[in-house]
Amino acid sequence: MADSGNDSRPPVDSGVALAIATVCGVGYAPVAPGTFGSAAGLVLWWLLPASTTVQAVAIVILFVLGWWSGNVAERYYGRTDPGQVVIDEVMGMLITLFMNPVSWRGAIAAFLLFRIFDVIKPYPANRLERLHGGAGVMADDGMAAIYANLVLRAALYLLR
Repeated sequence: MADSGNDSRPPVDSGVALAIATVCGVGYAPVAPGTFGSAAGLVLWWLLPASTTVQAVAIVILFVLGWWSGNVAERYYGRTDPGQVVIDEVMGMLITLFMNPVSWRGAIAAFLLFRIFDVIKPYPANRLERLHGGAGVMADDGMAAIYANLVLRAALYLLR
């Protein structure tokens, strides 16, 4: 069949971007893909060295890759912030745990806090998701993660 030129989907070579956006298919989980994406972020946090620099660089790399791959994914799926895109949740978990000295119990608390803030999206996270393309995909989760990080930090301070 000849290409009519009207197809707004990206070319097939966008597979790399979709693999990144869906975190190698984690985003295709049949239920709660965001929760699975957050779990992937928790695993990445565990695998990364406990170095502030390494974790900060990882967050920046994830943001940039997520912005780019989120743009491609939105065009591919034909909608804003498609559920299959979970790289934002991976980044969100790293931000939530950033500079918070926690054990696995604390990491599970961070996971729950991030999921809560990601779902309720308090201001300005709810506004940030309106940004165009991949920026909106990543920014709202980044803000939700900052809230979760601060609440986790306060809880760690109060419970010491």
